[in-house]
Amino acid sequence: MGELGWIILGSLLMSAIAMIGSITALLKDQTLERLLLPLISLAAATLLGGAFFHMLPEGVASMPPLTAAAWVVTGFSAFLLMEQLLHWHHSHQGSRPRGEPKSNQPPVTYLILIGDGIHNLIGGLAIASTFLIDPRAGFSAWIAAAMHEIPQELGDFGVLVHGGWSRRRALLWNLLSALTFPLGALAAYGLSSQFDVTWLMLFGAGNFIYIAASDLIPEIKQQDRFGRVAVHFGYFAAGLALMYALACCF
Repeated sequence: MGELGWIILGSLLMSAIAMIGSITALLKDQTLERLLLPLISLAAATLLGGAFFHMLPEGVASMPPLTAAAWVVTGFSAFLLMEQLLHWHHSHQGSRPRGEPKSNQPPVTYLILIGDGIHNLIGGLAIASTFLIDPRAGFSAWIAAAMHEIPQELGDFGVLVHGGWSRRRALLWNLLSALTFPLGALAAYGLSSQFDVTWLMLFGAGNFIYIAASDLIPEIKQQDRFGRVAVHFGYFAAGLALMYALACCF
């Protein structure tokens, strides 16, 4: 299978992860929370590991270190600006506060879909460009993004349903927002024939670092019971170890 075939396959598999949100309908809120928090810890680690162990070394090998760092900071800052403009924040909690009326939720639900669509588009650009530069680094970046997508889709689906949407409607629109990922991936493939896409990979690394540091790690830090802290840090350490092992051995 050629590069384009692998990019299309990976993109469709990433979009299919949106379907996993439907299992929230089968889980109680407490069960969902116990499932989500360890996954968030793992996602934060794989995103950081993907950026620092795979994407950054490839970028620094292809351009001056200062230029590479500038693209990473640009990617980080762009995601900060996007969240500020949309007043949108990655949600990984599938339930709304008790007593909060559903009538307050529709603006939030639409912002979630818009934000996810943009996020998936950027993810497709970044991961496909990484794969085109080094398939091994691209595979690792795909794993990192998939680890993040699972808890994100679980949380987003829960928010949409609690916002008054039917499960079928929430699943359909979640899937549609996920289809921007293959659009971004195909755009990166098209650009690669005309331009060096290393900057796209580094821009994506900045996105990965922002999501892990700004959205995921703060959720982990909310836990204050020693047992939960130990479990979540264990998942975090395992995620970093996995990405480091892939960088060394794969």
